[in-house]
Amino acid sequence: MGKLIQVRMGELKISETPDQLGCTGLGSCIGLVIYDSDKKVGGLAHIILPEAGKNGKHKTKPGKYANIAIPFLIEELEKKGARKDNLWAKMAGGAHMFSFETDNDIGRIGERNAETVQEILKEWKIPVKGLDCGGKSGRTIKFSLETGELLIKTFHKGVKIL
Repeated sequence: MGKLIQVRMGELKISETPDQLGCTGLGSCIGLVIYDSDKKVGGLAHIILPEAGKNGKHKTKPGKYANIAIPFLIEELEKKGARKDNLWAKMAGGAHMFSFETDNDIGRIGERNAETVQEILKEWKIPVKGLDCGGKSGRTIKFSLETGELLIKTFHKGVKIL
């Protein structure tokens, strides 16, 4: 068995079998895996926000924003031999972690993250084969580059595999 590669907030990492990729403590963030099951190579982004602003700070953490992370992951996977038409995705997170009432989008950040990731994947024609988003509980995920399974531990709700 390979090593477990942890992906922290705003990071993204690429690896291949027999490794595993993981994120701990996903709340409103999205843990997004893009994978080529033929080559058994994949990447995981720990996405914090839907879109990068115009200030250029995203260049130091390409995994932080959905609109930067997804194209970056695809490009890096292709460098590792993945074929774009073989790629598919699994994702988890996007919980509603804030209990205050607001009329702006801050309270909906988890929902906005999940929606934006799905819209961008659709634009890139990458099918989503597994999704566990929303709710009010945080998650920890682990993705097997050998099997393509995404193990999701949801706080106070147990474990599931996509």
